[in-house]
Amino acid sequence: MIERDADNTLVARKKIRIPFYDIDMAGIVWHGHYLKYFELARCDLLDGIGYNYQQMMDTGVLWPIIDTSIRYVHPLVLDQEVVVSARLLEWEFRMVIEYTVRDENGLVYTRGKTVQAPIKAQTKMLQIGSPQLLLDCVESRLQALAARTP
Repeated sequence: MIERDADNTLVARKKIRIPFYDIDMAGIVWHGHYLKYFELARCDLLDGIGYNYQQMMDTGVLWPIIDTSIRYVHPLVLDQEVVVSARLLEWEFRMVIEYTVRDENGLVYTRGKTVQAPIKAQTKMLQIGSPQLLLDCVESRLQALAARTP
């Protein structure tokens, strides 16, 4: 489910439960798995916008991640339930998505960000500016959510 936050930003939230196979020898989530959790929330965000990875490929534009950052605040452990939020901060020329992993009490465990750049699928060359379809999908979703908010 996608919604609009107080900053008029599109956000999706994905509830996950930490599985055994993500735990390392120290009994906490191995650091590389956080990117997988971000991806789960990002897919929900893109689906909610109406511009998911299949639609990207169908339009001939790919969106590789060109930069990531993660701040580990508290470790996640086996069977812990958390909510991963993905907020779309930029979309006009690139996609910048901010992530927050919180428990049911709102305690922040992890923060992160990814930057994705549009490239033409056939040439693998950078495309200047986001495809019109993405711009239209974001604007349409923002308008639809604004119409529901009193």
